[in-house]
Amino acid sequence: MIIKSSCLQSLRDVIRTKRYSLQTEKSYLYWVKFFIIFNDKRHPKEMGPAEINHFLNHLAVNRGVSAATQNQALCALVFMYKHMLEQHFDGLIFSYAKRPKNIPTVLSSNEVQLLLAT
Repeated sequence: MIIKSSCLQSLRDVIRTKRYSLQTEKSYLYWVKFFIIFNDKRHPKEMGPAEINHFLNHLAVNRGVSAATQNQALCALVFMYKHMLEQHFDGLIFSYAKRPKNIPTVLSSNEVQLLLAT
């Protein structure tokens, strides 16, 4: 991945200084770059919680990403704001997406008897 933006290069330096894995670096850079492009290439310093929530909603509603993917994007953005830009959103807590619960399919006793009878 070629990084031309000084913002992304700074983020890369912070990630490497903190000794995150190469895969984490790649995914965080991807999500931050996607976030910047989604917001008309505005610098993250000019954006805040409203833009982050709008981006995460876009991922869930329009892109149909899984809860795990949405959480990964959120982690990348929180990392950037906390460790690179040193901006803390006091009193604001972003909620992580929850995976839907799979309700097990249970057969009734009549259905079990029919299955065993055949």
